[in-house]
Amino acid sequence: MTSSLPQQARDAFSRFVTTEFTTIGAKRQPITWPVTPYYSDGEPTVDISTGLGYPKKADDAKRNPRVSLLFSDPTGSGMEGAGQVLVQGIADVDDSNLAANRERYWRESTVKLPATKKMHPPKPMRAMIGWYYTRIYVLVRPERVFVWPGPDASAEPEVHDCHLEEVRSGHTEEPSAEHGTPTGGPAAWDERVDELGRDYETAAITWLAPDGFPLSVRLPIRVESSAKAIHLGAEPAGLPLIEGRACLTVHRHAPDFTWQNNFQVRGDLERRADGWRLVPRRLIGGFEVPKGFLGRNAEFVKRMVPYYRTARKRIKQAG
Repeated sequence: MTSSLPQQARDAFSRFVTTEFTTIGAKRQPITWPVTPYYSDGEPTVDISTGLGYPKKADDAKRNPRVSLLFSDPTGSGMEGAGQVLVQGIADVDDSNLAANRERYWRESTVKLPATKKMHPPKPMRAMIGWYYTRIYVLVRPERVFVWPGPDASAEPEVHDCHLEEVRSGHTEEPSAEHGTPTGGPAAWDERVDELGRDYETAAITWLAPDGFPLSVRLPIRVESSAKAIHLGAEPAGLPLIEGRACLTVHRHAPDFTWQNNFQVRGDLERRADGWRLVPRRLIGGFEVPKGFLGRNAEFVKRMVPYYRTARKRIKQAG
């Protein structure tokens, strides 16, 4: 049960607008995206949802239930300056009753994010695009929780449910898991990475621990275009950075979540004489809600057709 966790952690679960959710994809690639967490104090799980039209997060969690949730961006939570919280947990994918999930999503999202209610179409129109509101929920049962006293992850975290030494070497109760080998090949680079360096001072960095669970933390970053690499400005205390596949995620959102943007870099984490760096191998733009009515609707229309096709296929599969 989560009731034994520190109040700081439970407040983050319930009050943060976003959490960086990591699943493990093909070839042991960690994949991290910002999502909205839902939690009631003392409940056994922290829940997130994904759309039926873009179900990859849920599919990955079903194939490999070792996931993580990083609470590192307190924007809109009223907890500015709060310390980071990392949850490593086991995921249970709930897609058994899609109608109930749709009602749950509408109910919970409008309570947690009331300003977004005005962004939804009228109820008769919502019925016409019910597939968009149909959600798959991922319920994450915490196995291990790291709590940092502040935003700086170079300070030692409190670790709940295990000893820190076990984390450094691989948890004693878990067998060692295969670690994703580096992708290799030429670096992926375009103006978006240069913009990332100008627009963001920190990013969520995710890699795999020796036991196969994702480890994720927010660290300062520095983009070096000439070397086609992103340098990590610090090392997290107590967590073992490991060479291999990694994911770097940046995102921003309005305090009331009326707009959001995000971007992801997948690549190889390398140790060099001057510290750690990520060499990009793949650049991926995320699901964004631009500022303003016209921008929001243009983005929605652009993505609607592929999302609709995927959602209809999943609905048919569900019978």
